[in-house]
Amino acid sequence: MTPLHPILQAVTDRIRSKSAATRGDYLAQVDAMAARPPQMRSMGCANVAHAVAGLPGKDKIRIVEEKGPNVGIVTAYNDVLSAHAPFAGYPDILKDEARRHGATAQVAGGVPAMCDGVTQGMPGMELSLFSRDTIAMGTAVALTHDTFDAALMLGVCDKIVPGLLIGALHFGHLPMVFVPAGPMKSGLSNGDKAKVRELAAQGLVGREKLLEAEMAAYHDAGTCTFYGTANSNQMLLEAMGLHVPGTAFVNPEDGERELLTREAMRTVLGITHGKRFAPIGRVVDERCIVNAMVALLATGGSTNHLIHWVAVARAAGIVIDWNDFEQLSSVVPLLARVYPNGAADVNQFQAAGGPGYVIGQLLAAGLMHGDVLTVRDEGLLAFARIPHVEAGQLAWKDAGVSGDTDVLRPVDAPFSPTGGLKLLTGNLGRSVIKVSAVPQDRHVLRAPAKVFDSQDALQAAFKSGELERICQTNGHNGVVCVVRWQGPQANGMPELHKLTPPLAVLQGKGYMVALVTDGRMSGASGKVPAAIHVSPEALAGGPLAKIQDGDVVLLNAETGIMQAEVEAAVWNARENATISAEQLRANGRGLGRELFAGFRRNATSAEEGACTWLSN
Repeated sequence: MTPLHPILQAVTDRIRSKSAATRGDYLAQVDAMAARPPQMRSMGCANVAHAVAGLPGKDKIRIVEEKGPNVGIVTAYNDVLSAHAPFAGYPDILKDEARRHGATAQVAGGVPAMCDGVTQGMPGMELSLFSRDTIAMGTAVALTHDTFDAALMLGVCDKIVPGLLIGALHFGHLPMVFVPAGPMKSGLSNGDKAKVRELAAQGLVGREKLLEAEMAAYHDAGTCTFYGTANSNQMLLEAMGLHVPGTAFVNPEDGERELLTREAMRTVLGITHGKRFAPIGRVVDERCIVNAMVALLATGGSTNHLIHWVAVARAAGIVIDWNDFEQLSSVVPLLARVYPNGAADVNQFQAAGGPGYVIGQLLAAGLMHGDVLTVRDEGLLAFARIPHVEAGQLAWKDAGVSGDTDVLRPVDAPFSPTGGLKLLTGNLGRSVIKVSAVPQDRHVLRAPAKVFDSQDALQAAFKSGELERICQTNGHNGVVCVVRWQGPQANGMPELHKLTPPLAVLQGKGYMVALVTDGRMSGASGKVPAAIHVSPEALAGGPLAKIQDGDVVLLNAETGIMQAEVEAAVWNARENATISAEQLRANGRGLGRELFAGFRRNATSAEEGACTWLSN
């Protein structure tokens, strides 16, 4: 096995050290739960009768008399999410496969799953981040029946997979496998779609043309084909060894998909290796979390995971922060160019070698821990292979060389020697910037600030021509747009994708523009420099509450600086601005937002995972 890169080892050791107490407590709980007798065999007769009352007679016999294993299925199915629509038929497939091996399976519960694409720029988007913890709670409710020997998690998209994973880790004594559904086939390219959006932002095309483009891009069942949070989820689960190897990016209608879904049941039952594998609480350790972080950086994945995987790690008693991500980014090369970090979509990524190629390259370079537990006996090496069908049966082959070096490159000839993620610090707080798609001449930017209290206010300033006039008249040929009151405690930390087209238009005209916000942008900032997740957020007393129109702001992604160039004495003497009572009230009313007041009140900072469930 290739020796580990010293930085990878150092980060892992640091995480293990700072997590010693919390990880120890977590594993003690996992072991205590695992030591109990199977609950279906020891619970009261009335409890058992309730648990099996709805099952067919033969399934009752398997559980009660034959004492066969019972697998819980937690599903995020709905057909509002194109990526989750294929899950409709999965429970029947999985139950059938379980019966073939003397086992039973039950849908333990469904969890909510919202589509960020539908709610983007709408009030409902303010529930998006908090839906993650709601999903974790829903997973816990489903598994709390405590009648299962193992579990399968059906989910794909943005907050759904992190939520399922957080919930699953609170049942760390159970073996679990995650089951995806795959991406839709390619439609209108992401680049062409983005061009139409920019034209629409300028008023050069109307709603009819914009809708035509959007419908051509999002056209079928399956995950959206850009490499945002949903598809990053799938890459990270492969790197963590929680999928059937190579399952992530097979299209829903591909014949291979059902075989992979059935293989998930065989895997969780131990059919593939003769015994059930380690429980998920043991699989997800410090090395597993570091492997996920490396995979994110090597593929230019969504910045949302700098929030989500902090929370996922914490659910397993592991403590990570943005310093860990940045240190790994300094040595992990960028191996993939997938939109918004390139022209290719995830289907082209898969065709070029996909997760198997990436994991194989990273293992060979000592940039992943190979000696980890996974759902397969072979460890992580199994995930460096690609599934295919031979004589109607699944088989796996080595990923081989890249099928397209414009999309995937080897570790010794990467697109970039680093992961393109930078931690920014200064008198404006701490934030992250993803520069893998940002032109080199925009990595350092200095311009006056224009402060907005909402994304709607920024869009209005663009449409009125105010932003362009600011760029033309302030002597800096640019502007740093500061959008505050967008953090977890203020309004749930929505993604601000709607700001990308107007800012991209200004940048396309030659102006130096950037975004600074305590909100989220996922990977959608693309070519526009965006210092996001600013922590602490403005509502929690963070320094974004101090900044004023005209303050010159320096963003330096090379040295890691995010600084308002204001004399220290003047800066320190400033009183923080406050959110208006009207805006704060509006953030908590309508579309169910009243129900999430406790989430807003209890949310930790973005760097702490925006968790609403951590006890003091």
